[in-house]
Formats: sequence, structure tokens, C-alpha cells
Amino acid sequence: MAIFGKKREAVEDKPELAAKNATATATAPAGGGEARKDEAKPGSEGSRLVVGSNVRLTGSEISDCDTAIVEGRVEATVDGRVMQITETGMFTGTVAIDMAEIRGQFNGELTVRKRLTVCGTGKVKGKIRYGTLVVEEGGELSGDVDSLATTTPVTTTAKSPTIAPAAPVTKPEVVQGYSSRGAAG
Repeated sequence: MAIFGKKREAVEDKPELAAKNATATATAPAGGGEARKDEAKPGSEGSRLVVGSNVRLTGSEISDCDTAIVEGRVEATVDGRVMQITETGMFTGTVAIDMAEIRGQFNGELTVRKRLTVCGTGKVKGKIRYGTLVVEEGGELSGDVDSLATTTPVTTTAKSPTIAPAAPVTKPEVVQGYSSRGAAG
């Protein structure tokens, strides 16, 4: 199975992967799905949590997670760096994250400190705060949506400008001997 263009390796086929996964702090949930924590990218240290497409994860608080990938259903609170919700993924809850890419569905409270990308298949609903926002054609964003730069309500106490009264309208003067046609009368 591939995640974002990368092929997963079977643990049974590779003893070194079995050892690496045995030391990971996340465990697979009941129900035959998958949730795991391993390196984010080659050459960089980081933690990754993947909730597989046949997994339902509820009532969790996930913190200190570098990358969370949601392929199944998650009802949780997440605090981390990067979140990806795939086309099959559905997330309900509260998220505080640096960057998010939504291809599936999100419903809840989402704070993205840097960049929020709602892809063409993504649907985001709820209280949304973002640093920068990208919504691709077809993507949906609804609810209480605001930039982090403008989340403080702006109130003014200045009075409305007053409009000066218009000058009185006067009738044009009639010059004796001339009509409106320009001929002498």
C-alpha cells in the first residue's frame, strides 16, 4: 500500500523493520488496523503516527507528534507539527499544528500556525485559524474561519464622519432679453 507515493514495507519480510517497530512508542490498536510511530523522513529524526484506512481511533490525546497521517477515522486532540488527512480520512476534534494538508474531511477546531492547505477533495468545517491559507479548486472551507494575524476583533470608538449640509439650491438667473434658445426675446 502506498502513502503519498511511498511504498510501505512489510514488517514480516524485513527483520530490521520488526526491530525498529518494536521500539516505537505507538502501538497498533485493536481491530486489525494500524497506528505506528517511526522516522518522518530519511536523515531527519521525528515521530510519525499513521492511522490506517480501516482504523477508528477515538478519545485520544496525541502530542509531540511530528507527522500525523489520517487515512481512517479519528476523534481526538492533536498537538504536533504536520498533519495530513488523506481522501479516505475523517478527523473530528481539536488540532494545534504547524502545517496541515486536508484531502479528506475535518470537523472541529483547527489551528494551523503556518500553512493550511485544503486540497480539491478536502472539506474543512468548524473553527479554523491559520497562518497562511491555500484552498484548491473544489476544496471546501466553512465555519468560523480567520487568519491568526486578524483573530483579535477590531473595535473602534471613533464617531462616524458627519456629512456637511449641502449648499442651498438656487434657481439660475434669467438675463432679460434672452431665452433658453439663445435668441433675443
